[in-house]
Amino acid sequence: MACTTILVGKKASYNNSTMIARNDDGYFDIKKLVVVNPKDQPRKYKSKISHLEIDLPDNPVSYTSTPSVDDKNGIWAANGINAYNVGMTATETITSNPRVLGADPLVKYIKAANKKEKDIPGGIGEEDLVVLVLPYIKTAKDGVLRLGSLLEKYGTYESNGIAFNDENECWWLESIGGHHWIARKVLDDEVVIMPNQFGLDRFDLDDAFGKKESNLCSADLKEFIKNNHLDCNNDGVFNPRNVFGSHSDSDHVYNTPRAWYMGRFFNPTKYKWEGENADFNPESDNIPWALVPERKVTEEDIKYILSSYYQGTSYNPYTKADNPKKGIYRPIGISRTGVMAILEIRDYVPNEIKALEWISFGSNAFNSSLPLYANVSKMPNYVSDVKLDCDSNNFYWSNRLIGALADSNYGTSIQLIERYQAAIMNEGMKIINEYDKKFIDTKNLDLLNEANNKLCEMAKRVTTETLNKVLLNASAHMKNGYSRSDN
Repeated sequence: MACTTILVGKKASYNNSTMIARNDDGYFDIKKLVVVNPKDQPRKYKSKISHLEIDLPDNPVSYTSTPSVDDKNGIWAANGINAYNVGMTATETITSNPRVLGADPLVKYIKAANKKEKDIPGGIGEEDLVVLVLPYIKTAKDGVLRLGSLLEKYGTYESNGIAFNDENECWWLESIGGHHWIARKVLDDEVVIMPNQFGLDRFDLDDAFGKKESNLCSADLKEFIKNNHLDCNNDGVFNPRNVFGSHSDSDHVYNTPRAWYMGRFFNPTKYKWEGENADFNPESDNIPWALVPERKVTEEDIKYILSSYYQGTSYNPYTKADNPKKGIYRPIGISRTGVMAILEIRDYVPNEIKALEWISFGSNAFNSSLPLYANVSKMPNYVSDVKLDCDSNNFYWSNRLIGALADSNYGTSIQLIERYQAAIMNEGMKIINEYDKKFIDTKNLDLLNEANNKLCEMAKRVTTETLNKVLLNASAHMKNGYSRSDN
């Protein structure tokens, strides 16, 4: 699935938290935010896409999930935080090359040609990963190791990147072919920027096959590279992107421009991003996977960058200018996003309130981000009770409506959108601060449900007010309007 991911190490964030976030860019997928309690977690899992059956451990813990409301193609849990305060977002669809996929083909489901034969199950994929991994891990590194073992055993039918975080670490895993994988711990002072392309550009093989402190991979990765002549590096430095990734023309309009815009945001002065002798341009293949940001990163920074559509550049699709570059690159905040979640794990509060899930539905360019406590047994109806039919009584459909109306009336709506985005995040942070203090004083777990209900009540009020304003603005600009003063 075409998405964009950001990971933030704890020393790169303003409050010493780790954060991972991803735009889940399906095709206008209808999403909701729920809590999966242990009794509701399956013990035998069957994938709808690959028809693979897997027995699951009998000791799951609760976790949040943003599944598809229409489950005809599976759960597609997308992201979540578990009771151990471990976050996971899955997946970022990535690219590979024929040398890798020829050496270790993807594991595709094969339907039997006749009744005498049996179907051949495929491997695991985005539909499955959160459900198979998140309920069973206690740290981010545990997540890498569990997912890695599943990839080696069952294989995968697609190339994916997956992020994990706990209160101390962020990890990034990328699948390689059908059964291989590679993972690296994000340095504490770094931010990772990931479009839909193989990302890792540095890796310590000695550590991966030695102490395994910051680098992990499938057990036979060295032999796999050597036996299949995959190493295209010629300077003695192992760059996984050159070995396992792609450098196609489509990358230069679909992927690298997003990395360029994100890098430009986090490092505006360290590198030259435009003009002659630029260090990087929108079609550069060597934009770093990770950067040390020039200032500490906040939740609103992540929301802004994952909502962006090349504002401030000639590539902005909403500019009025007659510019041939307008809209030539794939935006980060694209129209079809179903859900975006910022999974924040804080180390300065008690365990029960460490985990915050900032949830956004619909196109990020026009929606807002609502923080909610993750360690609860149930989410409020405003984010969890979502149906297939449009209904402005929930956060998902209200934001879909706001986005569709504001997009077609961008010039007259954008100020309303900016006020909406600020109002939800401002009031949301105020309520979180209020209930952090209340919980620290009382240790009353019921306060978390009370806080989430209060947050959703606020979001419903502000969102409804914004929808009313955006609808009125769109109505006033309908093409069949007429006034006697028009003559």
